[in-house]
Amino acid sequence: MTSCKRIFAASLLLLCLGYGLHILFTPSQSLRFDQQVYIWQRVWTAEHPEALKRSRPLFSTLRILGMQFHPQEGTRHFTVNTSLIKQDGRPVWLVARLDGQLTRFNNQQVIQHIQQTLREWQKAGITLAGVEIDYDAPTAKLPEYLTLLSALHQVLPTNIKLSVTALPTWLDSPHLARLLRIADTSVLQVHNVLSPEKGLLDASLAQRWVKQYARQTTHPFFIALPAYGSALTSDNRVESEAPLYVAEGMRELSVSPQTIADFIQYLEQHPPRGLQGLVWFRLPLAGDRRAWSLTTLEAVIQHHPLTPRWSLIIAQHADEQLFDLAIKNSGEIDAPLPKKIILPNADCLFADGASHYQVQPGSSSLNFARVSARQLRAGESSPLGWARCNQKLQGEFNVIP
Repeated sequence: MTSCKRIFAASLLLLCLGYGLHILFTPSQSLRFDQQVYIWQRVWTAEHPEALKRSRPLFSTLRILGMQFHPQEGTRHFTVNTSLIKQDGRPVWLVARLDGQLTRFNNQQVIQHIQQTLREWQKAGITLAGVEIDYDAPTAKLPEYLTLLSALHQVLPTNIKLSVTALPTWLDSPHLARLLRIADTSVLQVHNVLSPEKGLLDASLAQRWVKQYARQTTHPFFIALPAYGSALTSDNRVESEAPLYVAEGMRELSVSPQTIADFIQYLEQHPPRGLQGLVWFRLPLAGDRRAWSLTTLEAVIQHHPLTPRWSLIIAQHADEQLFDLAIKNSGEIDAPLPKKIILPNADCLFADGASHYQVQPGSSSLNFARVSARQLRAGESSPLGWARCNQKLQGEFNVIP
């Protein structure tokens, strides 16, 4: 009997050791972060209801721009569709933006405007989680900014948290630690315009910023990520909301979905202490051509493959020799139109390009070459041109990205 007990005890010990070694040496699953989104449009349109509806499975919380303090324009309160937000039901952060050009501001007036909007939104039935102050403060202005934050925090109700948008340029400031102690939480902005070549995100630099930031804050924090493009003007000002036709002649800045996906994967595999989640800038509307489509944003968040897929659309006329052609983005990510689309073994008499393409001569193929760039959203199509051919086009094609 004693021998059996010893054998049982030894077996149990080996089993526990084996399980412990399995836990110790098995790679842990990567962390999935909370996903939130900024609603930054200054004018609410008929596109917002559908965008909010489609975004519900993706984002737990909405951070909505409610007001802006500007040195020339003064204080602007934006008319938010509060009934729509109440119906949506998700927690909301009121975002108050202080323009970076502000050299001074009246703390009492800023606080009064914030309190007024909080009361209006609460009266409208919005579930308020907190107030976020978005101020691209010069580092030298941080002491004054601290005074505002401290005064605001003292008057906020206990159920309303205070958050700040933090800049990487503050990382070496001796005032940053105190600022982060005043706020209940914060959002580190890692997208930046360093140069047109670097685009909106330098991943290696952003990783370094996040590590530095995590060492300085004792409160939970989020990271703001870009899901849009911008234009850089001749004097290096950034236009993120100007329509594309207005921004002609400017240098386009963007960030690829794959770059962001790789950065998120790094964060999930090496989660910094205190990092709670990601806040995306900004909620895409159907007419917002600078923002990624919601389909692309979802693909990045859900870790789907980010490879473009192209389909050729061939429409035959009543005249059986006449065809209209278009290229369709059948994948999950927005992608630039291909540089060249080749239909091999196409016996065509005449052809002409349309929209962003022109026809190039080919002895036994029909070739469409891109003459102007365009980002084609997932699910959208763009005309290639037309062709008159001796035989029906079969749909075989090759793409040169």
